[in-house]
Amino acid sequence: MTVSSHATIDELSACLKVLSDRTRLLMLKVMTKKAYCVCQLVEMFEMSQPAVSQHIAKLKQMHLLTESRKGQWRFYTLNKRAPQYELAMAVLEQIAIDDVTLCAVLENERSADC
Repeated sequence: MTVSSHATIDELSACLKVLSDRTRLLMLKVMTKKAYCVCQLVEMFEMSQPAVSQHIAKLKQMHLLTESRKGQWRFYTLNKRAPQYELAMAVLEQIAIDDVTLCAVLENERSADC
């Protein structure tokens, strides 16, 4: 499904609602380049693990994330096959690469030692 085809008002509204949260928007933006585990996102966003997990759950509910497992760890990245992928990308591409908040989040990134 693309932005211009076959999406219902309810589907678009639900997707836009999920994307309207700044934390989820930033999470998706950083996950366009690579996969992250929850422990990395906790550090990057300086949030509790339950808060990060709640955001991930909402993004997964919209099928915007894919999950892969490495041992006991789960890694998340943007789902390029999501029904609303093109809509999400159209929104994410509007975020400036030098956005202060985005840069702050990326500065907190660390290598996965999970």
